[in-house]
Amino acid sequence: MIGWLKRVFRGRRLRAISYEKAKRLSRSSDPARRCRVARDDRVRPELLYFLASDPEPAVRAAVAGNSATPRQADLLLARDGDERVRRALAGKIARLVPRLDARTSERLSRALRELLDILAADEAARVRQIIAEALQARADAPHEIVGRLARDGDIAVAGPVLQHSPVLSEGELIDIVDVAPASGACEAVARRQRVGEDLADAIDRTGDILAITALLENRNAQIREATLDSLIDRAPKIVPWHRPLVSRPHLSASAARKLAVFVAANLLEILRARTDLDPAAARDIAGIMMRRLGESGGLAAASASPLPTALDRASEMLAAGTLHDEALLSALRQGDHAFVKAALALLASMPIASVERVLAAQSAKGVVALAWRAGLAMRTAIRLQVALGRIAQSAVIEPRADGGYPLPEEAMRWQLDFLTGGVAR
Repeated sequence: MIGWLKRVFRGRRLRAISYEKAKRLSRSSDPARRCRVARDDRVRPELLYFLASDPEPAVRAAVAGNSATPRQADLLLARDGDERVRRALAGKIARLVPRLDARTSERLSRALRELLDILAADEAARVRQIIAEALQARADAPHEIVGRLARDGDIAVAGPVLQHSPVLSEGELIDIVDVAPASGACEAVARRQRVGEDLADAIDRTGDILAITALLENRNAQIREATLDSLIDRAPKIVPWHRPLVSRPHLSASAARKLAVFVAANLLEILRARTDLDPAAARDIAGIMMRRLGESGGLAAASASPLPTALDRASEMLAAGTLHDEALLSALRQGDHAFVKAALALLASMPIASVERVLAAQSAKGVVALAWRAGLAMRTAIRLQVALGRIAQSAVIEPRADGGYPLPEEAMRWQLDFLTGGVAR
């Protein structure tokens, strides 16, 4: 099949090389010359097929990324032993998918399906991730492949389809939430454009703090009143839930009264200012505000947090150059978690709310990524996992043999973007 992708792509074209010259260059001892042929989408398909078995990975990667490469060569490259080659092929497929119309999609479906099957099961998470991101919004994506990606143990792979794929039914999503194959899977589901009541109940049953926070923040999520009441009953000690609860649409009067008892002053003002509460509920909330003022000598004092003071202290230490690993480890030993959170926020250049979200996720990878972003040693990341992340000792991520961070930087950046909704960028 000559140039099976060629008509789909409309990209930059290289100057054509004559067949004889291309043939000569493809047998050159210089890999750069062979790469030139491998990148050219005007050379004969037999030369590209020949170069698909080139001993140099860079040449094979160039063939893999070439839109004119014949299907047989693509199938060969999909099983290439070098990850760079398979990533180049996956990238080509990812560029192709958004350009498919219904007619083209049907014509290429068999060829694409075979390649997608292979690449979606690749041993390299990055290859699988590229395919997941390419298929995440396609309603015509192969159901079996999307289902496999959604159940992937790596959230970078599963996340895109869990959050966006229209192929997955609510029943499938509930099954996935029940087993949570990857850390962060429940949160990805909670962020979907549409979350029904049964799915919301399944997310609630997990007890996953970060996933439930995402659910509450999702204004399109349908949450039963009984479920919301249960969440409010558990919310006093779970600060990340307070703001999204106060801002939930269609909040009942009874729910608003419950929230007024424990949320911070700034959130209580938001609650009081809601225009959808009936007059009786509004009067009750105003009365609760006055009562809290009288009992505590000021609402601000009643809802005060140790974080502002801790932030001032951490800022002074940062300016003095003494905000380092030992300072955080000492604070952890003393149980001064407010100071540690403030220090992490300053060192990582992130809002404290984002730091709290990462820690609330109870994700070992997330805490390690946060420590890395803050420029701390991996030994500190171990203590943070246990003390602030509440990670079981058996699940703690250990350092490399040389004491360094065991996760790739790209993976840690992704973890922080995912857990903070992009705030960490």
